[in-house]
Amino acid sequence: MNSIKGFIIAGTHSGCGKTSVTLGLMAALARRGLKVQPFKTGPDFIDPGHHSRAAGRTCHNLDGWMLTGETLRDIFSRYTQDADASIVEGVMGLFDGYSALEETGSTAHLSKELNLPVILVVDARSMARSAAALVQGFCNFDPETAVAGIIFNNVGSKNHEQTLREAISLTEIPLVGCLPRRAEIATPSRHLGLVTPEHLEDLDTKYSKLADWVEENLDIEQIIEVLPDIPIPPRFDEVPMIPRTRIGIAKDKAFSFYYEENLRILKKAGAELIPFSPIEDKELPEGISGLYIGGGYPELSAFDLAQNTKIRRAIADFSTSGKPVYAECGGFMYLMESICKDDRVFPMCGIFPFRSSMRSRFQALGYREIELSQNSPLGPAGTIARGHEFHYSSIEGAMDEISNSYSVTTKKETNIPEGFTINGNTIGSYIHLHFASNPQVAVNFVEACLNIDQESLSQKN
Repeated sequence: MNSIKGFIIAGTHSGCGKTSVTLGLMAALARRGLKVQPFKTGPDFIDPGHHSRAAGRTCHNLDGWMLTGETLRDIFSRYTQDADASIVEGVMGLFDGYSALEETGSTAHLSKELNLPVILVVDARSMARSAAALVQGFCNFDPETAVAGIIFNNVGSKNHEQTLREAISLTEIPLVGCLPRRAEIATPSRHLGLVTPEHLEDLDTKYSKLADWVEENLDIEQIIEVLPDIPIPPRFDEVPMIPRTRIGIAKDKAFSFYYEENLRILKKAGAELIPFSPIEDKELPEGISGLYIGGGYPELSAFDLAQNTKIRRAIADFSTSGKPVYAECGGFMYLMESICKDDRVFPMCGIFPFRSSMRSRFQALGYREIELSQNSPLGPAGTIARGHEFHYSSIEGAMDEISNSYSVTTKKETNIPEGFTINGNTIGSYIHLHFASNPQVAVNFVEACLNIDQESLSQKN
């Protein structure tokens, strides 16, 4: 049985610097010649893009609320077969998840499901002896969560570092390094999170600086030494499925939010995914029988999307033709009549009679469980899947005049209508579904596309 060095970079809270530490460690180990497999805890899309670039291997999401423990372990095992090390970035604070009363969806929960130790990043700004109390509290809150080491971030000076080292000696937790405050190397942020790799230049230089920062201030050999070897059960390679239908997938700087597992499951179900750019391309890919338009930042490319009238018209015609279309969040916004941003209105595809307007604060945030309330390209009524919702835009328009195919349950509400459906085949939703929560959803969508293929063939004959 193979084994690797695997660990989770967790934080005391959002904004403590765990993403910078994670990227720095990934880049540092990768440039040493190690095969580093990245993962991200939770329903994030932006951090995985940076992980993939820094590590040189595709990052995959691991979410303990959307996915079962068996599925989490399957994904982890699938992508670590040939890796030397695996680094998982946590989400929010170590114990933050679906509920304040239990651990589901938290980094601590994932640590237990995968039997991975935690290295905790502590924002030590303006702290001295209290840092030891904070560490002690995190380590004692749940003794079953294995904290293998501590990294102090935002250290102000050598004197500050010495004080922190003295304080941590009061605990039994190893200190693996103190990172000086370096605001200039932090990855810039915007609404929804970090700026996506597609919108940044000279990324290799940025990751190299983060690797230098980590190499100079962390004892990487000590980190590797304190970590146990994680056994990776062997698995047989799947026999590739011969594609049975072609599905167009929107991919450019406006639409980049896709769970990698969603794409794999679609391919496994028999789909050939054909990328196209709603910004650059004037026509849809030839021979496609379905469309998948994921999320992203369409509002940042609203002018360019509006200017491309040919592709907008082609997508509207595709929907009207009866072929399956599935759009999430930013993709849903793109299928509306327009996007309103900074008091300007940009025309979009016009499939849904809505307008999305950007707001200064988020309009929805949290996990969602959906049940199909009617038959749709995603499956028959009663089909259940899980996902997540996070957006700064709101809908304006006669929403009660459009059919809903979802009944949504949140932590506080049930039976919320969503999954707007038009033409009997086009679904638009603010919810990003994780197909691994119910792979049959992907199978159903592929089957809906195959039905279109068969209908076309019958008409020709």
